[in-house]
Parts: sequence; structure tokens; C-alpha cells
Amino acid sequence: MNTREIIELSEKYLMKNVGRIALAPVRGEGARLWDADGLEYLDFVSGIAVNSLGHCPQSVADAISWQSHQLMHCSNLYYIEPQALLAKLLVENSDLDKAFFCNSGAEANEAAIKLARKYARLNYGEEKFEIITALNSFHGRTLATVTATGQPKYQKGFEPLPGGFRYVPFNDLGALEEAIGPSTCAVMLEPIQGEGGVNVPAPEYLEGVAGLCQEHGALLIFDEVQCGLGRTGSFFAYEHYGVAPDILTLAKALGGGFPIGATLAKEKVAAAFQPGDHASTFGGNPLACVAALAAMQELLYGGVLENAISVGEYFYEQLKGLAAKYDYVKDVRGMGLLLGMELSVKGKPLVEGCHTRGLLINCVNDYVLRFIPPLTINTSDVDLAVGILDEVMAELKTE
Repeated sequence: MNTREIIELSEKYLMKNVGRIALAPVRGEGARLWDADGLEYLDFVSGIAVNSLGHCPQSVADAISWQSHQLMHCSNLYYIEPQALLAKLLVENSDLDKAFFCNSGAEANEAAIKLARKYARLNYGEEKFEIITALNSFHGRTLATVTATGQPKYQKGFEPLPGGFRYVPFNDLGALEEAIGPSTCAVMLEPIQGEGGVNVPAPEYLEGVAGLCQEHGALLIFDEVQCGLGRTGSFFAYEHYGVAPDILTLAKALGGGFPIGATLAKEKVAAAFQPGDHASTFGGNPLACVAALAAMQELLYGGVLENAISVGEYFYEQLKGLAAKYDYVKDVRGMGLLLGMELSVKGKPLVEGCHTRGLLINCVNDYVLRFIPPLTINTSDVDLAVGILDEVMAELKTE
């Protein structure tokens, strides 16, 4: 099938719950994608930070292939070796003690919300249930996680929303100090907001949040579904700030392209979950866990983190160069290979212009170009991307 035929079939039979662009990828390798018409693209969206090792990493593909001939699925009523090994790897490389596996970031955050409330009820009583999140956050699309998400545009039309959530401005410790109280069971934040505009907090902010949580007996939940697992140049984004959470959620990059999510927690918090409290039929299945094991081993021991730091710094400087050249660029920010360019004009024309020249990028909140390429890209990829972006930016009419 060619691109037109795939689009026509999709328009006829798929729900229109996603705004799609006219592109039908059929093959990927590293940072490159090819569509159904044979056109090649440099992919700086990488499946919204899922393909952190690039498309079809060999180690992950081999692991899935081998496991698919051994055991694809069995119930979590039984013990699953790859699941135990993945939990060990994540725990030994984090400040958390126990893991729960699911299929997505939304499910991981849903589990975190339930765990925080169960822990608070057991230790403080039923009046301690409220969860504070940040404006411009993004925590998922289930009813609870879309309510946790501090963006009304994602909640509109789905009311009534579950109760027990309130919101504060991100990176505003005074606002959190006013909002937190005896009913607060947890504060849930992305250490660096991705979908909300690549917002990086002040160095002292997360430390202050942790102090307020401790003072009020509230748990600290870090949502690292997008910013974790090497995206910022460290294995976890919270390591940049020296602040460890009580609960940590992961997904996107975890499976190297295969769907899997995880909720990690400190021992005393994890103990709140007892058999029957929470589960996932497919979560932590053998295929997903071997994919994640291969991906995380390559990320930790294959020089990927070091590459994300060095190429990320180079990319940031190239974007700063564009910012100096075009007066409609307001800011360039981010860490590692989670970078954003804030504009005073809408970014959609730039996204479309790059697409037609073979570069895939996207825009969040209408005005922030978000760059989340594979962590394995090199400076030549960056030069090619920046060159295309420069051409498109030069043609943009801002009047």
C-alpha cells in the first residue's frame, strides 16, 4: 500500500481521537524513517521519546525474537524470570526498592496514585487523600491521570472528573507551600516538564518540594515517563537535583520501542499494596521485560548516556545559534536531548516545513518546538537537522 491508500483506510476505519499528519512510516533504522512511498526522514520525534535507542535496535529486536519462541505471555499469578531480572536492574540503579510493571505511562501513574492513597489511608486515615500536581503537567489519558494533568484542554468534555486533585504553578515553591496541608497525601511532578513546554525548574525547587512533603507527611511522586531513562543525560532526571522520590513512574523509553511501563517505590510505601489491590493482565509479560532488559543494559553500559550529554550540549549550542539569528525565538531550554525552543509565533508552520524537507519535529503548547531525537544520534545528524530548521525558519513570515 502507498501513503494515500493507508490514509484512506485509516480515515474510514479508525476513530478520529488523534490528529495525524499525512505520513505513513513503514520502516525505521536508527534515527531514520521511511514512509510507504519510499521517502526518507530524519526522526527527531522518536515516537515521542519512546525510541531512545533509535528505530529497531538490534539488541532489543534479538531479545524479542528469542523470547517469542520461548514464552510470550503467562499470568502474573506465576513468577516470571525476565520480570524479576528487570526489577533488579531498575532497583539497583535507582533509590527505590520495589517495582510494579504495566503497559504504559498512564497505567504507571494510575498505579502511583492508587499506591499513594492506599499508603496514606493506612498510615494517616481516610482524610488524607489529596494529590497536588503542577500546571502544564502531563500524566496520561486515563480518567484519573488526565485529572492529575494540569491542563484543562485535556479534561474538557470528560467531566465530572475524579475528586481529590489540585494544581499549583510549576517551579513556584510559595504556591505549593500555600496549597499543601493535612489532606495532602502526595505531590506529583515531572522533574522536567516535557509535553508542557520543556520546562526546567530552578535547582533548589525540587529540594524545596521534598522538604514540604516531609514536613506534611506527603509522598513525593516523580513522573519520569518522558524525561527519565537517559533523556536528560542521566539515567533518571531526578539525579540532576539530588532529590529522590518515594514513588517513580517510567514508560516510553523503557522497552526500547516495546510497550511497557513501571512504577517503582520505596519499601515502606510499596508495602501498602497487598494481593488484590492492583494488577495488570499484560503488565510485565516476558516479551516486554526482555525488550526492556536489553534496552536498559544498552542504555546503561553502551555509552548512550555519555552520548546524550555530549551531543545534547552540541545540539543546544546550535539551537542557541538559531535563537541569535531569528528574533521570534524567545528561549532555548532543556537538558540532554530533551530540548525546547520557545517562539513568539506559532510553531506549526515550522513543523510542516521541516516535514516537507525530511525532518520530523513537533510542537507543544503551540509555541514550543520540542526536540526529542534518539539518544544515539551524532553531531552530523544534528547539523543536518539544524540546517533544515534554519532554512525553514528563514522562510517563515512573521508579519
